[in-house]
Amino acid sequence: MSLSAEVHSSQTGPHENLEALVRRYAGSETRKPIAEHTGKAFAWLAEQLEPGRELIFDSGCGTGESTRQLACRYPQAQVVGIDQSSHRLARGGWRHPGTVRDNRLLLRAELGDLWRLASQAGWRLRAHYLLYPNPWPKPGQLQRRWHAHPAFPSLLALGGELVLRTNWDIYAREFALALEWSLGLTVPVTPIRPESPMTPFERKYQASGHGLFEVRCLLA
Repeated sequence: MSLSAEVHSSQTGPHENLEALVRRYAGSETRKPIAEHTGKAFAWLAEQLEPGRELIFDSGCGTGESTRQLACRYPQAQVVGIDQSSHRLARGGWRHPGTVRDNRLLLRAELGDLWRLASQAGWRLRAHYLLYPNPWPKPGQLQRRWHAHPAFPSLLALGGELVLRTNWDIYAREFALALEWSLGLTVPVTPIRPESPMTPFERKYQASGHGLFEVRCLLA
């Protein structure tokens, strides 16, 4: 998706199949094999973690600009920037298998697989950021959106303060509904105007006059 592109979709509201998918995945366990590179990245990450220290995930971090900001905001925590693109990560200083700089870590992994491994290991997060994930706006792409994906229960199991930002109001509304159906939480969708953009997407969208939306909640 282009940084400057508006989100175009034939959807005019939350997808009619969303609730069925959310409830199906909430009651089942995915058996999809873990990608080999993600298994290795998880093992590397586990070796870097300091016992007793707060842990924050910046999932889909791209070049890691948001990871740097979060690491400054939460100096007491280890902040992990995760992206599937080695090209984007390399622009932020990542090197295989992972990079540690002060309290900031960067690694390449498939998000759904990493969330599953982390939740199975009993990890609990201080916070979890999903900043401008690919909206997959075509109706037929619903199951690629994180709230309609088999990995969504693993994401929720990690706990902490969950923060989603997007420039597509329907994505935010669907995400909030998925939280309600999964956990019984009533979470508002909040229009935002960040004073200091956290990602290149946020900076570009704001400069182009896009509406920006946030879903924020504290998971048990």
